[in-house]
Amino acid sequence: MESRETERDAILRALTPVVDGIAATFGPVCEAVLHDYRRPEKSVVAVAGAVTGRTAGGAMSEIGLRVLARGDDAGDELNYLTRTGAGKLVKSSTMVLRDSTGAVFGALCVNVDVTEVDRVQGLLAALTGTAAVRTDPPVTTFGDDIDSVVDALLDAHLLRQDQTWAGLDRPRRLALFRGLDEHGVFAVRRAIEQVAARLGISRASAYSYLSQARAAHETAANGTDDTPEGAHP
Repeated sequence: MESRETERDAILRALTPVVDGIAATFGPVCEAVLHDYRRPEKSVVAVAGAVTGRTAGGAMSEIGLRVLARGDDAGDELNYLTRTGAGKLVKSSTMVLRDSTGAVFGALCVNVDVTEVDRVQGLLAALTGTAAVRTDPPVTTFGDDIDSVVDALLDAHLLRQDQTWAGLDRPRRLALFRGLDEHGVFAVRRAIEQVAARLGISRASAYSYLSQARAAHETAANGTDDTPEGAHP
């Protein structure tokens, strides 16, 4: 185990100067971020550029949490669009890092601010009469504080339900916990306590809902219906 951790540390050290090289090559519209997924709350090992405003020692974004939740099944996510909370349109690529056993332990991310490019493209399309309705990219929370990322994911899931926690029936409560789990929220230390506090429920109830949500997902994956009776905390 120690040799595997040594190998991972060596890979991160080797990639640290690459972060500076990528950002220097593409200029001020580019940011490169190196993540160590072994520490979700402080995953940023190195960063160059200022597209998302993060610093070394900062937390991973909700995108990183989603990759973390997939474990060794995670793959590269290339050329996807998102928006920052400040309104920047960002084109990004997340490339997972694996050790010699194939285990995912980090990622190298490249973010390019394409806000002005998008604005000019929209202007040209309007002038030529070829403008089309486009789907607005999702807003992603970037920051050095993992609590703000967890809060944003929880708010987004409640917004999709168009309800407060009190207004959700049991199936939708389980779906909420399952969705948070799929996005890697519960890989973060103290996340269960944070979610419980935001929802106004006890930590024991939050653990129970998470356990039931995972069991229901496992049951559905196996093609059976085995919902435990009396599971209504």
